[in-house]
Amino acid sequence: MAAKKEFLEYKGRPLVRSGNTVYYGSMADPYVICLNIKDSTELEDIKMSGKVTVQLINTDPEVPLKEKIVKKSEKDGLFNALDLGAVWLERALK
Repeated sequence: MAAKKEFLEYKGRPLVRSGNTVYYGSMADPYVICLNIKDSTELEDIKMSGKVTVQLINTDPEVPLKEKIVKKSEKDGLFNALDLGAVWLERALK
């Protein structure tokens, strides 16, 4: 029997990280947010994100690849990017 995998959540939706890319939302939903960390700086022993690209992505496999990105923006810091992405995702899923 496979164990259920637990994910870190933000505002009730899962966060999944792969390298410098963070996905926010469920792939079962019509849209997810993709956060791509462009650069980071070291602050003592912590790595702080700098510029982050935010993308609202359509998860429908029938949609052509060029039309998957619905909205795109760039923010300073991961929290600012995640906050914007949460608003976009909430509006898109209504």
